[in-house]
Amino acid sequence: MNSNTSTGSTIKLNQASLPHLPGNVRVPKYDRHQITNGIVHIGVGGFHRSHQALYLDNYFHQNPGSDWGICGVGLLDYDYDRRMRDALLSQDCLYTLVERSLSGDHARIIGSITHYLFAPDDRQAVIEALASPECRIVTLTITESGYYYIEGSGNFDVNHPTMQHDLHHPDQPLGTYGFLTAALEKRYKQGLTPFTVLSCDNIQGNGNMVRKMLTTFAQMRDPELGRWIAEYVAFPNCMVDRITPLTTPADIKMVAEFGIDDAFPCIAEPFTQWVIEDTFCAGRPDWESVGVQMTNDVHPYEMMKIRLLNASHMLIGYLGSLAGYSYVYEVMADPLFEQAVAKLMDEVTPTLQPVPGIDLDDYKKTLIERFSNPKIRDQLPRLCLNGSAKIPKFLLGSIRDQLQLGGAIDYLSLTIAAWCQYLTSQDKQGQPIPIDDPLADILIQRASLSKLDPKPFLSISEIFGDLVESPRFVEAVADQLRSLHEFGVKGTLVRFSQAH
Repeated sequence: MNSNTSTGSTIKLNQASLPHLPGNVRVPKYDRHQITNGIVHIGVGGFHRSHQALYLDNYFHQNPGSDWGICGVGLLDYDYDRRMRDALLSQDCLYTLVERSLSGDHARIIGSITHYLFAPDDRQAVIEALASPECRIVTLTITESGYYYIEGSGNFDVNHPTMQHDLHHPDQPLGTYGFLTAALEKRYKQGLTPFTVLSCDNIQGNGNMVRKMLTTFAQMRDPELGRWIAEYVAFPNCMVDRITPLTTPADIKMVAEFGIDDAFPCIAEPFTQWVIEDTFCAGRPDWESVGVQMTNDVHPYEMMKIRLLNASHMLIGYLGSLAGYSYVYEVMADPLFEQAVAKLMDEVTPTLQPVPGIDLDDYKKTLIERFSNPKIRDQLPRLCLNGSAKIPKFLLGSIRDQLQLGGAIDYLSLTIAAWCQYLTSQDKQGQPIPIDDPLADILIQRASLSKLDPKPFLSISEIFGDLVESPRFVEAVADQLRSLHEFGVKGTLVRFSQAH
């Protein structure tokens, strides 16, 4: 075998090995050296690599020599970001994306990320990349908790230790706002135009959110800079959608069956959607040419996705975990759960606006099919982590709207009750389920006080705001808690199916 072969049957992925990969693996046909990085992406994980980077890879096949390449950035000094750094730098920033469905597995190599920076290694290098005139768009997938805002009030969390550090150490930032502000300050002082900040996280009004938080942070640093950012930086809202499970050792072995030795491949379902508000201050790619929907109003699309797909993920995650399942497709193979997901979506539908070009009934059927794909081994713990950030965005808006409309909240309140019980439950080995959440301590403490009466739990105002003042909501959650306690998950779903 050639020098790129790492074992007798696989080839180590890098730029030099691309011509030697098997013919059934699609590889970049464009010259990656001719691409300049007009985009800096903060938070390179599975979703970015299966979604935005894919769209750009498709774009470069149509537009070689583009100036919209991606410089990836990892901010967090965590094992995941270190693994991503080591994998990408050892593979010339190439990686394998495998789309999995019942019709087969399709592998391709993505080449749109051409550079990667790990902030803990060199924070100034990240600031310089952002401040460079080449950088015209900064995209973000930093998860819901990366925006440093207080859930109950929607205000900037100025007292968060990361924010306090970044306000006092502007040249050595830790958080996203610190890096963006440091770079925008350089551009402001040099008379350069600013870049667009494009959030790609599952937050309703994600562009509005990052605008409010970043300008608030920048004004604390320098009021004049804050005003400049508020006036000249564009913050488009966008909706993103593609189910992308965490990469597992089994996935790495599966990719090896294609003949590829890839340290950190990416697995995804076939479906993908990206809807962006067409508001940019320094130009953008012709994303329409590769299937991105550009619009004047993202709101109906994001409401549809967050309230149907993401809310269903919450029900699947917490109820499925309590029932002893491990994967989404296992949960959906149980007719009781499939019916519960469909009923939850029907419960939410009255809160949605008409969505241009979308038939909601068809969309809901497609969601059931996507969740049921057995080739996408999406793990329930991924859905369950960070509930304190997800539940308010994915569920509570629908609950408030349904309370106002006098509509049903049975499955919505069941999901809240399941989350409460999940927080104090045990795994299959009888050990407490590890709760991965910034508010884990108070969540566990309040959930343990709410075995049958949810008021202590629902009184966490940072999450639930004033919903505890709604007798109908509190009683609904109390009923579901009692049912889960007395009849278990499946018994409760049977009772629900008989009653509705």
